[in-house]
Amino acid sequence: MRVVTTAEMKQIEKRADETGVSYQQMMENAGTAAYKVIREKYPNLEKMVVIAGKGNNGGDGFVVARLAAMDSMQVQVILIEGAPVTEDAAANFEKLKCLPVKITDMDKAWNTTESDVIVDALYGTGFHGELRPAGKLACQYMNNQAGKVAALDIPSGMNSDTGKAAEGVTKADITVVFDSYKYAHAENRDDICGEIVLENIGIPEECHA
Repeated sequence: MRVVTTAEMKQIEKRADETGVSYQQMMENAGTAAYKVIREKYPNLEKMVVIAGKGNNGGDGFVVARLAAMDSMQVQVILIEGAPVTEDAAANFEKLKCLPVKITDMDKAWNTTESDVIVDALYGTGFHGELRPAGKLACQYMNNQAGKVAALDIPSGMNSDTGKAAEGVTKADITVVFDSYKYAHAENRDDICGEIVLENIGIPEECHA
């Protein structure tokens, strides 16, 4: 089992980009893999809510939202801290605008109708410390919903290097891990991660050396 730190994962992705697998392609692969797992795990989905942060984890979520909308699912994206700020996430956010995807912010999230699955694409592996007020509110929203929670790479509010969980951490039913396990996954925190599924995102094996 390959286990890496957040810093090591960034180096692996950098090497992949240098060998021709672009960051944008890795994001597309990650979102596609996550959507495949979600559909296989919960085959009768009709409604999906994606909780999106402003970084690349949110970008992965936008890919999931796009694929779900193209699959005739009712999709809502909730932007927790505003529009995406990274280039690849912003590009995938733009692709949603020609699809029947409802886009709103956290203030209106509480009026969202119940969904079959909530995708946690808020913070990802870059999280450390404590949840900010908006993040804590978003995690509270996810934890209070009746639908299943699917986290992308790591549940929001969990430190991927240590497994330490901040107060209010998202408690996922399933966590789709990209490329390599992180140390938090190796801690067997199934009370937070739920079922852990590792997915390939197209990074060549030699990039892990």
